[in-house]
Amino acid sequence: MASLPPDLPPDLAEGWMFGDLDSSDILLEYAQIMQPPYLVAGVGLAIGVLCGLTFAKLVQNRLEGWKQDRLALLPLGTLAITLPYIGVVLGITLFIGGSLQVFGFSAGVALLVSFVLSIATAGALWVQLERLMGQVEDGTFSAVDFDNFDQFF
Repeated sequence: MASLPPDLPPDLAEGWMFGDLDSSDILLEYAQIMQPPYLVAGVGLAIGVLCGLTFAKLVQNRLEGWKQDRLALLPLGTLAITLPYIGVVLGITLFIGGSLQVFGFSAGVALLVSFVLSIATAGALWVQLERLMGQVEDGTFSAVDFDNFDQFF
């Protein structure tokens, strides 16, 4: 620790190393301020879009196979279809988490909230997709009426 200068007045003896800075300025002086995680949000968006396009193409190929050769639509949870779907969930989790961090949330809270949102949404969408594929396979598929939410639950 450095010694006090001899000509220092007694009222400044406490914080002589920091001059006229108050405690919050001192903490900011030593705190490492991270840049907003734009990279995390951008990478998450890229992963989500690429995996989403892959997932859509795989589901489209499965529907084409059913139309042409009456191949089974279900079970939908094969490894080839599940992996891109997991990639979509991971990408969207990173995108929402990075976006929340830009607005001041801590990294842990932002990623936890985004993971819960992503899993809940992904689970609901997966259930709906399986129901619709089952209706297509059974021949009971009709136009989807988004105004009537009773058919979704």
